[in-house]
Amino acid sequence: MKRQKNVLETIHMIDKEKLDIRTITMGISLMDCIDGDGEKARQKIYDKITRYAENLVKVGNQIETEYGIPIINKRISVTPISLIAGASSDTDYVAYARILDKAAREVGVNFIGGFSALVQKGFAKGDRILIDSIPQALSETERVCSSVNLASSKAGINLDAVAQMGKIIKETAVLTKDNDSIGCAKLVVFANAVDDNPFMAGAFHGVGEPEAVINVGVSGPGTVKRALEKVKGQPIQEVSENIKKTAFKITRAGQLVGNEVSRRLDVPFGILDLSLAPTPEVGDSVARIFEEIGLGAAGAHGTTAALALLNDAVKKGGIMASSSVGGLSGAFIPVSEDEGMISAVQNGALTFDKLEAMTSVCSVGLDMIAIPGDTPDTTISGMIADEAAIGVINNKTTAVRVIPVQGKDVGDTAEFGGLLGYAPILPVSKFSSADFINRGGRIPAPIHSFKN
Repeated sequence: MKRQKNVLETIHMIDKEKLDIRTITMGISLMDCIDGDGEKARQKIYDKITRYAENLVKVGNQIETEYGIPIINKRISVTPISLIAGASSDTDYVAYARILDKAAREVGVNFIGGFSALVQKGFAKGDRILIDSIPQALSETERVCSSVNLASSKAGINLDAVAQMGKIIKETAVLTKDNDSIGCAKLVVFANAVDDNPFMAGAFHGVGEPEAVINVGVSGPGTVKRALEKVKGQPIQEVSENIKKTAFKITRAGQLVGNEVSRRLDVPFGILDLSLAPTPEVGDSVARIFEEIGLGAAGAHGTTAALALLNDAVKKGGIMASSSVGGLSGAFIPVSEDEGMISAVQNGALTFDKLEAMTSVCSVGLDMIAIPGDTPDTTISGMIADEAAIGVINNKTTAVRVIPVQGKDVGDTAEFGGLLGYAPILPVSKFSSADFINRGGRIPAPIHSFKN
């Protein structure tokens, strides 16, 4: 009887509350694809990806049909390409992005992540080449996602990389200006990036990960909102308990899918990332959860506290349900991908500065935010530096995915389509960050990082 009730609850969450498996992501190690000859390395990469992920989409579709649980995306993450291509004599890595894109199209996945570099403490040869290749790579490919980790709580902040990434984001925006600078939507700049993140655009397969692994990302902000409708007016601890119980149920659904995909593909199950990842669709919004808790709109005073409560309760509920919770797990606050966030920006409740404050307690950071196309690269670098500082000091993952939409200004709207949605252009500070950013060097790690 209890099992039947749980099944019926899950069906209701899927049918009425927009519960879904946001992604099943296969991580694939490319370490054995390293070759001094770049052409040979790329062929090895293509062969390995298409061999391991040959049946990923088919199995995902089968499970979706059999269990009635929507699986929105099937994705691949690979070892950071800077580590693989760095052994070659190539001076440009765009060809590696093209081969990743070709492999992704061949196996039918939505995105492939790992056109990435890890430079929190400095640059190796391959890192510099990869970063310089990002704008062209993202303008020439459809499914490739790129990320750069330039800070950590142990290493501090690589300010030289911060300065460079401001320029790279602007270059990417210019090269994809005909599509509202959408290339920047596939580029994330991290502090404290994790090795097992299944969500794009920041997914890569860390060097400590297995040969191949299945990671699952579960969503469900609509499910949480509907659950909170049952505790209107009750003390805030009841809100927390309700979110924990709901997150527990969502996690169980993700665990079921992850185990089944793992079994059918004969690839180990890695982690379950329980992140409330919203969509532009009505009823699937993190911002509307804040309203249900009692705020007039996302951005009202109290929003950061409500987000802290939400993030913590989601993680506690997920950990109770599975010993394999990992990735980012918590609540995402992307603007363009959340209809409630979009509404809050449009009515003036949510500003750039308030979003930055919220990133101190959310899962990631400044995500899918459209800004004026003429924003200086040093101002973008200042945003990156601020987010990196929040991550480094608080020992959490933070990230920046901002889009300087070419030819558009405050009052305009950028259209990205699909799950990426649309976004009003947010105003940014007119005061310069240039002299600070151009100092270069490395901001030292905080004193509390020395724990050995």
